[in-house]
Amino acid sequence: MVRVKLFANFREIAGTRELEIDAESVEELLKKLEESYPEFSRLYEYAIVMVNGRSVDDFSVRLEKNDVVALLPPVSGG
Repeated sequence: MVRVKLFANFREIAGTRELEIDAESVEELLKKLEESYPEFSRLYEYAIVMVNGRSVDDFSVRLEKNDVVALLPPVSGG
């Protein structure tokens, strides 16, 4: 199982800070999350995805048992 930490809009939509999901890749994880939370799909395009504290752009990255994935909104400023 992979631990998923949710921040900002992701947390609001899911109603929780953290989930545990069985997935072999980041891509599979995102698809499973979208099945449970369809609104996530509109956030993915701009989201920052981190695996064990490192930002990933390649969603084919393999996940291992006990990995921690964080979904964060894009950074904005003004």
